[in-house]
Amino acid sequence: MIIEKATIEQYEAVRSFYHSLIDGLQDSIYDIGWKKDVYPEPDFLINSISRGELFIGTTDGKIMAAMVINHESNEGYQNVDWPTKASVDEVLGIHALGVHPDYAGNGYAKELVSFVITYAKEHKQKAIRLDVLKGNAPAEKLYSSMGFKYLRTLPMYYEDTGLTDYELYELSL
Repeated sequence: MIIEKATIEQYEAVRSFYHSLIDGLQDSIYDIGWKKDVYPEPDFLINSISRGELFIGTTDGKIMAAMVINHESNEGYQNVDWPTKASVDEVLGIHALGVHPDYAGNGYAKELVSFVITYAKEHKQKAIRLDVLKGNAPAEKLYSSMGFKYLRTLPMYYEDTGLTDYELYELSL
C-alpha cells in the first residue's frame, strides 16, 4: 500500500471511498457512528485535502484506506489531564481513519498508524491523541497494540453521533 497526501483532484474518489466504507460497515457489530456527508462531511474532506492533512492508502490507484492527521481536537479534549504536557502544535490527532471492509484484516490500519507515528516523530511532535467511539473493539485493539494508552471514557458531542461516550487514547513520543 502506498500512503500519500490526497490531492484536490481526488476529492470525489475520497468522498466515494468514505461512502463505500460506511455502506460496507452497515451490518457490522462494531458501530463507527459515521453517516454519509455528516462525518466525514464534504467541507471537512475538502479542507483537509487543501491543507495537506488527508492521507490515502492506495494499491493500483484504488483507495483502500484514508485518514486525516492534524492538530485539531474535540473541545472535550481541553478538559482532560493528558499525561504528555504539550501545546496544541506539538500534538497530532488522528481523525476519520478507515479501511474499506473489503481490505480488512490485511494490516492496512496498522500501516496507517505506523505512518502517523513516523510522521509525528519526523515533525517533532510530543504525542498523538485520538478518540474512539465506545464499543468499537477493532479500533480499541489496534491502538492498544500500537502502544497507545487508554486514558478515560468521556462523553463528547459530534454531529454524526450527538453526545456519545468516546474512549480517549494517547501515544507519548
